[in-house]
Amino acid sequence: MRTKFLLCYVVCILLAANFSFLYAQKSAPKTVIEYLSGKGADDAVDWDFYVTGGMNSGEWTTIKVPSCWETQGFGQFQYGISFYGKPFPEGIAKEEGRYKYEFEAPEEWRNRHIRLVFEASMTDTEVRLNGLKAGPTHQGGFYRFSYDVTDKLRYGGKNLLEVTVKKESENASVNLAERRADYWNFGGIIRPVFLEIKPVRHIHRTAIKAEADGSFTAECYLGNAVSDALSIKAEIFDAAGRKVRETVSPIKKGSDWTTVSMHVPTPALWTAETPNLYTVQFSLTGDAGEILHQTEERFGFRTIEVRESDGLYINGVKVNIRGINRHSFRPETGRTLDREKNYEDVRLIREMNMNAVRLSHYPADPEFLEACDELGLYVMNELAGWHGKYDTPIGKKLVESLVTRDVNHPSVIWWSNGNEKGWNTELDGEYHRWDPQQRPVLHPQGNFGGFETMHYRSYGETQEYLRLPEIFMPTEILHGLYDGGHGAGLYDYWEMMRNHPRCAGAFLWVFADEGVKRVDEDGRIDNQGNYAADGIVGPHHEKEGSFYTVKEIWSPVQIMNERIGKDFDGNFVVENRYDFTSLNACTFKWEQVSFPSVFNAGDDVSVIRSGSLRGSDIAPHESGVMSINMPPFSDKVNGLFVTVIDKFGEELWRWSWRIEGTEKSSAEVSKSGTRASYDETANHIILSASGRKYTFNKGNGYLEQVEADGRSISFGNGPRFFGVRRGDRSFDQFYNHDDPDARSAERIYKEFEDAARLDTVFVSEEGDRRTLHVLYKLGNMKEAAWTVMPDGTVELNYTYNFNGVVDMMGVRFDYPEEKVVGKRWLGDGPYRVWQNRLHGTTYNVWENKYNDPVPGESFTYPEFKGYFANCSWMNIETQEGVISISNETPDAYIGVYQPRDGRDALLYTFPDSGISILDVIPPVRNKVNTTDLIGPSSQPKWANGDKSGRIILRFH
Repeated sequence: MRTKFLLCYVVCILLAANFSFLYAQKSAPKTVIEYLSGKGADDAVDWDFYVTGGMNSGEWTTIKVPSCWETQGFGQFQYGISFYGKPFPEGIAKEEGRYKYEFEAPEEWRNRHIRLVFEASMTDTEVRLNGLKAGPTHQGGFYRFSYDVTDKLRYGGKNLLEVTVKKESENASVNLAERRADYWNFGGIIRPVFLEIKPVRHIHRTAIKAEADGSFTAECYLGNAVSDALSIKAEIFDAAGRKVRETVSPIKKGSDWTTVSMHVPTPALWTAETPNLYTVQFSLTGDAGEILHQTEERFGFRTIEVRESDGLYINGVKVNIRGINRHSFRPETGRTLDREKNYEDVRLIREMNMNAVRLSHYPADPEFLEACDELGLYVMNELAGWHGKYDTPIGKKLVESLVTRDVNHPSVIWWSNGNEKGWNTELDGEYHRWDPQQRPVLHPQGNFGGFETMHYRSYGETQEYLRLPEIFMPTEILHGLYDGGHGAGLYDYWEMMRNHPRCAGAFLWVFADEGVKRVDEDGRIDNQGNYAADGIVGPHHEKEGSFYTVKEIWSPVQIMNERIGKDFDGNFVVENRYDFTSLNACTFKWEQVSFPSVFNAGDDVSVIRSGSLRGSDIAPHESGVMSINMPPFSDKVNGLFVTVIDKFGEELWRWSWRIEGTEKSSAEVSKSGTRASYDETANHIILSASGRKYTFNKGNGYLEQVEADGRSISFGNGPRFFGVRRGDRSFDQFYNHDDPDARSAERIYKEFEDAARLDTVFVSEEGDRRTLHVLYKLGNMKEAAWTVMPDGTVELNYTYNFNGVVDMMGVRFDYPEEKVVGKRWLGDGPYRVWQNRLHGTTYNVWENKYNDPVPGESFTYPEFKGYFANCSWMNIETQEGVISISNETPDAYIGVYQPRDGRDALLYTFPDSGISILDVIPPVRNKVNTTDLIGPSSQPKWANGDKSGRIILRFH
């Protein structure tokens, strides 16, 4: 009995002790964040506000905080580059904003350490609390800063916060670094404001170094030096919340910091492909083990290594960077975002199969880096300095702010000390003062830190840069103005770069258009002409064609089969371009489908059979055969889809094939009808069948008029030869050095004049069919043969001849663009293609309504007009009826009018092209480099001799 009593007593004591420990852990003093503003644009809080100039100035009202005050209807919108290089120019918008906000400080905050924190305020910011100046005026618009306000608060009562923000800095270097740049200049408290409440004895900040071998070191800095025996206890937890290691490190008396170290065996490593995160809990403990303050940090185990003249290695593996530059921006809120908007950007970047992002040209919101940590992106974290640079005193403060805020994010791989000569070299060493990981420091567009990062080099110049000893990693390439750049030319660049041993990858320019909603101009989206219209997505993230081009080219899994025949054995040649992931982590979904023919063009694609399986055991950076045991193709099957899904359930790419050997000529399957008839007048030849009447001009042989069941369809004036050459081009292809005005014509394309003359016209008869033969001489057009079938279908066979350099070539017809309603087609889509941007489309049935957006001003995608590849058939819906084109010319494109450029015509101006069948389509340039300079697929074509084609036309 006594033994049982003692046992129960011991158990009770142990349970009580355990409960006390758990309670102590649960109630451990942690940092409290009390927001005075909203956390972002979605929950911004009203503060009292007064602005000194511009919109709604001169009176007290309210404003949402955080916000850019221009987007809220205050001050003046202004774009920075207009005042380039001038620190204090005439005409600059330099209004001031004055804020007031009243809040209560509960009595229980007394005897705590309290800091007032601004995530960012643009630009010079003076803060007063209860009439007392909180500290020195902060300068620098993109950085966290804070003040100790412990002794300025009124506990148990109301407190008045007053903030004066000057849009323009009084520091010339701040203006030159941040505000004389190619982006919008805003003013205001653009990121959240909060109180950070800690115990008097507290952990101020930590700086972690966690390596791929499991070693963990953290520098822990206290708010003040200790005078008694204190320690830091560090506990590491995995993603499931399981504790994996802990250690305790004493703090020397008189010191304000210590280092904790431990080792985690075989940790789950962090990479952009495997974003494994851990949490470390730091506890400041007293002599008796009581917890005085507790903080947490997320981190990842990973090692960064730059091997000279070799490459960038993450965890010992050489990686290829597929990156993009990104601004923090939305049209309605400017640089003020919220958590979901930051995560949305990361998800969209990853959707393009990118693995890296450059924070151009300033630090992003903390939430953006959290998203990169969680979802997996390598980050280049940048100090502002577009072309101008900070002076050394202010620069040192801002580097400290940048690094100490972001040092523990595993996604941060590089520090960037400004942009395009906007670097102060006296700051290069400052990054490593605050960063125990000693991350590489770069000079974007410069040669520094083992990386040559030169921007916007031509294809040939890029080859030359690859011969240099430094690692080549351009931090801006293929400038994406309007529909140019980005995907246009990327395939050529990427094949060259990914196969070169000293190339570490590249960053495209830029993620999104920085078009702001002008509340002072009826809400229009203002891209400042061509300056801010550089995105691969629009201002509201409308996806341009290059979005999918990049997605396909940068897919880490590549299926190399170009053609699939009727006897396909299910074996796919696959390249695994992942750096860390085996192909067996992916899922392959296949679908045998039936595409509708032109006769049932309104039908959907039918899935006949489908299945899925895990990928083969193909290691990263290797290739092999992926076998899919699918049934043989039945007679119903004429197409195949294969979609690759990554381990996170996201689609990498969907490949599609038209099964060769299943095609039937649409002429061969034409339905029966009345025998084609022939009539002739003084000026015309008329062929008719089954309610369709085709009238041809005897003078030039062109189709002049179409009638379908008594209704006129205004399709005709062809086929005419259509050849186009860039205006600055000599007859021998290249830039015309003999023409002093050639440079001014490099964006203007000129049509060749066809000197062909009609030679002979005659009609032949074969069974129920009639054929009009048109023969030409002395020019480019050689012959056209129009065969009218009994059902009213007409088959056109044509031949033209051209010798020389050409940028666009084929035959064309006219149809009034204003009468077009929409189109539906079986072919590559849904986006148009360029000669140097053929990737990013899928063979399928697509349709869209007519649109004609102005690049940089309206954002309707996919564009209706342009060049469409691999078209089996296209039905163009008009106000007069349907024009149906079956394309039976291998590798020919269907042109639907001419693509529209921006109002400033910086990319191209094409002659009218109507409805065309093209053997050569043009490439598209980028803002910096003309087409000749961006690779093999962007070169003009040397045409030589005859070219023939065949289309089938139906009108109904």
